[in-house]
Amino acid sequence: MAALSPKPGPEPLKSDDERERGRPGARVEAGSVEARRVEAERVEAERVEAGRDAGVGPSARVEEEAPDRPTELPARSWWAALRGTVREFQQDDLADRAAALTYYGVLALFPALLVLVSLLGIAGESATREILDNLRQLAPGSARDVITDAVEQVRSNGSGVGSLLAVVGLALAVWSASGYIAAFIRASNAVYDMPEGRPVWKVLPLRLILTVVLMVLACASALIVVFTGGLARQAGTALGIGDGALTVWSVAKWPVLLLLVTIMIGLLYWAAPNAKGGGFRWVTPGSFLALLIWMIASAGFAFYVANFASYNKTYGTLAGVIIFLVWLWITNLAVLLGLEFDSELARQRAIAGGSPPDEEPYVAPRDTRSWTDEERRRMK
Repeated sequence: MAALSPKPGPEPLKSDDERERGRPGARVEAGSVEARRVEAERVEAERVEAGRDAGVGPSARVEEEAPDRPTELPARSWWAALRGTVREFQQDDLADRAAALTYYGVLALFPALLVLVSLLGIAGESATREILDNLRQLAPGSARDVITDAVEQVRSNGSGVGSLLAVVGLALAVWSASGYIAAFIRASNAVYDMPEGRPVWKVLPLRLILTVVLMVLACASALIVVFTGGLARQAGTALGIGDGALTVWSVAKWPVLLLLVTIMIGLLYWAAPNAKGGGFRWVTPGSFLALLIWMIASAGFAFYVANFASYNKTYGTLAGVIIFLVWLWITNLAVLLGLEFDSELARQRAIAGGSPPDEEPYVAPRDTRSWTDEERRRMK
């Protein structure tokens, strides 16, 4: 009779985790969980890399419910934006920031005049004279002497080296004016209460490209101003345009010039801040307001200087320089005030979409890669 095989003993008890791991398909599920975790980490890394931190800026529901255009906002939102502009203008210390912009503006102005005069010299002596005549009309008091003397100095020093002067002056002007753009970028981020999140390799090219574009538009503005009188008649004769069309142009060029300047301001408002503003608009309410305030303030300051001020007694031979600096400061105040108004309209747009009135940021950042941990926590 065959020997009986020993009876197998009872299986050792297994824990719940061991039984779960031994269940068919459990290893596949564990692998799926790990794959989902890796995928979530990858998506989060891409989100941070692209500067779209979760929870920063208005929610998707607010963006969907908010008006697409400022003109769709109700009247009460516009009044609230005006009140907010005055309040935030003081809280953001924009008077001090306008003074910083004035400093960088002075550094950028004279190299820019160097290029402008060199380029306009191609159009002849009459073009430069037209520029000087219009500068005398626009600048208040002794400030016109500061500008016109600088232009005359550039003209006298640039004789015979026009092309070289233009190249050297262009390089100097672009670099110097980019300092103004950098200061404006910092001021615009303060207006939107948004830290700068764009890395330096994005900000520096932006500064230079924006500087070049604005200088090209400034040259176009100057050409619009000088394209009158004898120069316009010569062009009209060459193109077969009658005197009637030239008469119309002599009047229409000023609205065209104002529109071009408004576009330049709007370009600054769109490109400078680290905030998404819903795309570029040729004319914004803030740029229009800035131009209007600048025209009124310049006229008022010129009247004050001509009738009441005692700059000559106080500053003597420096009076013209002081008046010029004050005028530049007023100009930058107007530009920053318009930017503040656009930012407050963006706040009202978010509120109209359902965002709480005190919630910040009220616009989404363009980039967050350069944010510090403290800035990231504050913005969330």
